Amino acid sequence: MGILDGKRVLVTGVLTESSFGFHVAKLAQQEGATVVLTGFGRLSLVERIAKRLPEPAPVLELDVQDDEQLASLADRLREHVDGLDGVVHSIAFAPQTALGGSFLEAGFDDVSTAVHVSAYSLKSLTMATLPLMPDGGSVVGMDFDAQVAWPGYDWMGVAKAGLEATSRYLAKYLGERGVRVNLISAGPVKTMAARSIPGFDQFEGVWDARAPLGWDLSDPEPAARGVVALLSDWFPKTTGEVIHVDGGVHAIGA
Repeated sequence: MGILDGKRVLVTGVLTESSFGFHVAKLAQQEGATVVLTGFGRLSLVERIAKRLPEPAPVLELDVQDDEQLASLADRLREHVDGLDGVVHSIAFAPQTALGGSFLEAGFDDVSTAVHVSAYSLKSLTMATLPLMPDGGSVVGMDFDAQVAWPGYDWMGVAKAGLEATSRYLAKYLGERGVRVNLISAGPVKTMAARSIPGFDQFEGVWDARAPLGWDLSDPEPAARGVVALLSDWFPKTTGEVIHVDGGVHAIGA
């Protein structure tokens, strides 16, 4: 018997087997959940990856900047599940011009794309799936510590700060509907998305030196376990929270 027995969970952001989303989907299935995935762009790749889960999962196309796809999401999900108990937001993107030390030069069009995809989409995804959670549910997003400035992270760092604020406001407004909204602030993992961040290799030394519990940049599972825990009924009164799964780095000054 798993902690997600009978739960129906939507997981976004699966692209490769190293993706946080893939590991969340895998653990969720192992804990008893029925899982549906979304993909954007390279949908055939996501469909191939979905077949490597313990149980092959259906894949729906979702561009979080496309209002029509968001509006139709609930109906498309109903073709596979009769409701949702959990939603995992594992979506982030910033144009290269908004990363890599170009903070002072980045134009608003690129900054707005980063904020739209990486922060505002938590609200739009939650509202798109809300009709499938009439009795409440758990929304969990993937975060990277926005309390400080990181080398090369630039406007993605600003977008993550926006994500954290968005989660708190969603928690405020959706609590009366029984919907919990929390984030997992994960340590760095060498996913495909992370490799696209200029200067990502500088993070490795930070975690090697400062993580009291240690940290493995090749292992997404600790953070995925945190997501699955928040999807379960074991955190019934936790909302608006940012839970760090980063080996303890956030708590250590030097």
